[in-house]
Amino acid sequence: MSAMKEPVRDIAHLAHVELLTPRADESLRFFRDVLGMEEVARQEQSVYLRGWGQYEQYCLKLTESEKAGIGHTAYRASSPKALERRAAAIEKSGFGLGWTDGDQGHGKTYEFLDPDGHKFEIYYESEKYQAPSRLRPALKNQPQKYTAQGVSVRQLDHVNLFAQKVEPSSQFLQDNLGLRVSEQIALDNGTIAGSWLYSGQKAYEMVYTVDAKNVRGRLHHIAFCVDSREDVMRAADILIEHDLDIEGGPAKHAIQQTIFLYTFEPGGNRIEICSGGYLIFAPDWEPITWTQAERAKGQAWKTPTIASFHTYGTPVVDE
Repeated sequence: MSAMKEPVRDIAHLAHVELLTPRADESLRFFRDVLGMEEVARQEQSVYLRGWGQYEQYCLKLTESEKAGIGHTAYRASSPKALERRAAAIEKSGFGLGWTDGDQGHGKTYEFLDPDGHKFEIYYESEKYQAPSRLRPALKNQPQKYTAQGVSVRQLDHVNLFAQKVEPSSQFLQDNLGLRVSEQIALDNGTIAGSWLYSGQKAYEMVYTVDAKNVRGRLHHIAFCVDSREDVMRAADILIEHDLDIEGGPAKHAIQQTIFLYTFEPGGNRIEICSGGYLIFAPDWEPITWTQAERAKGQAWKTPTIASFHTYGTPVVDE
């Protein structure tokens, strides 16, 4: 039996995402009034928003831009030394962009690209959220009161990135951040068409899926979690009250077993609202591989996977 490679535990968790929108005011109203997020700060063309369960100041940086898409994805390191180790490893890989002084709510940051051209950052120093009096919770182990405003999303759940080729970017995050694969899709020709990655016990927080448009650097969706299946159903009711389209769901994913629905914010980015999934406690977890035939059966309740799920991403690619 070959020796298991010593795992890297330098990443604490997925921290936040920067989302780009060409319709800044309408997108802000969506996240604030429909999803129920709280605005915590503004800087230049960006607004910073939080779910009620975040311990950090925010999980979404919404930035006005010419086109929709993703600006960057941020991870928090587990310690200052862990940050230095991961930065050194990425620097050696040739994908590093260098250090910055940081951003709203966090300190010095190392920026880098993945092989598909998506921008990432990693930091350690972080300012914990301090709720104003109107949002102060009754329970001291909760960062903010539950507002029951709109969908009332708890926090950022995961990011799904389109990639021209899944394997190089997935392997890059494994090699340089220490992420592990929980599940994956293998096509009949051996190509990995989807890779679900995790850093802690939550079974996934970063996903790569193959872009049917065969382009680089696009966003498939970002996801926010709620507490229960019923909250996903309630979200569907709230979306239709705001005359927003539901692309898919509510239904249950086969991969990861989350209850989900998909919609679009006004800037054009796909947004998932989800609940559930599972935790991984086994230190020697073996990735679960789904075949092309198994995926063709659809989702967990044999709900067909919608065609736009493989082709629509942001920025939008003209036909």
